[in-house]
Amino acid sequence: MPDQSARPSSEFHWPFIAAWAFCVVFYFLQYALRSAPGVMIPELTSSFGLTALGVSALIGLYYYTYSTFAIVSGACFDRYGAKYVVPVGLALLAIGAILFGMGLAAAADAGRLFQGAGSAFAFTGAVYLASHGFPGRYLATAIGFTQCFGMLGGSAGQFAVAPLIHGVLPWQQFWIYGGLAAAALALIALIVTPGGHAERTPAQLSIWSMFTPYKSVLSNPQSYLCGFAAGLLFLPTTVGDMIWGVSFLREGWHIGYAEAVNRAAMVPLGWVIGCPLLGYIADRFGRRKPVLIGGATLMLIVALTILYMPHDIIPPYLEGLLLGIGSGAAMIPYTIIKEVNADEVKGSATGAINFLVFTLSALMAPIYGWVLVKVSNGGPLDLPVFQQAGLIGVGGIALAIVLSFFIRETGSAAQASKPKTLLPLKPALGGAL
Repeated sequence: MPDQSARPSSEFHWPFIAAWAFCVVFYFLQYALRSAPGVMIPELTSSFGLTALGVSALIGLYYYTYSTFAIVSGACFDRYGAKYVVPVGLALLAIGAILFGMGLAAAADAGRLFQGAGSAFAFTGAVYLASHGFPGRYLATAIGFTQCFGMLGGSAGQFAVAPLIHGVLPWQQFWIYGGLAAAALALIALIVTPGGHAERTPAQLSIWSMFTPYKSVLSNPQSYLCGFAAGLLFLPTTVGDMIWGVSFLREGWHIGYAEAVNRAAMVPLGWVIGCPLLGYIADRFGRRKPVLIGGATLMLIVALTILYMPHDIIPPYLEGLLLGIGSGAAMIPYTIIKEVNADEVKGSATGAINFLVFTLSALMAPIYGWVLVKVSNGGPLDLPVFQQAGLIGVGGIALAIVLSFFIRETGSAAQASKPKTLLPLKPALGGAL
């Protein structure tokens, strides 16, 4: 089979773009299933008999397999292409959703692990397909739109799921239907996604050779700077909003359930605006770092305002929207890490940054729950408790800003401004300089 990825990078490759569009739907669905537990914490608590730490640990199981399979998914895309890898990810997600909907504690644990494993193929696959379908000058914008639709799914997993499970169908059935939707999408993706790799020798197809590209990616210090900066900027969303956002608004600000769900959903909705907007700005001006630092600074200001200022100082819904727009900057390092590593390790670079980002989320989800329990000392999770625990997210944003100054600028404007190296003149045959 000819290598379909070996084409000029200045052209649009429509078969890959069509497959990218379906992978974006996959990303939307997995984000909806990722955020949905945040609006059913009372149901999970009563069904499984869990404490705040137990709920946080259950929901956080997702990130353990997500981070681990981010490495596997990147290697799979670089080795095998997307034709069969994307459907496998969707199948794992379908199994995980159905297990979670069985209503049994052990099945819920396993289901959350399967969901994380399958979801790890969504964004990596979308970036892989986008990098093969779009010209380089549109790549940051395409990645921004990918994350835009993902966070739209995250928002839908809150504002759309809440009324569903409290009026239309039991929470268990929501997960069953979500699993069936993932299974149907797997069949569609199998048909639509093109192949993208040349034939491999048996040695090249060995399991260990799949991970060879990570030697290049993980030996580059810039990869770690990108991963940790993005991971720290993700924490206020993955842990702060999607797990504890509704509880913070209900217990801290004493807002009704429906209103709290709608306000919490504004954070991922802000990503819908911020990811493509900041990606476009970074592409338009050819500079990555100023956009990254500017978005993170907006995040820091809004987070401090939400936690420590009177909650009516900003109009309702605006604070969550602004936090989400600013946190769209977390996607800029996903573009940079691809640009500071070789072209042949695109999938592995994305897998590596996903591993670093969601390993942080996997570690911080139970730690944040433990801090809440420790600070409350068995009492209610009121505003002072959340304010003390919120220092984790605030400190993480500040650290991400510091790390951003050490990330290499890879934008087109910076590349164009580099002085060109002149080749030394060679003397003519038989002569001397």
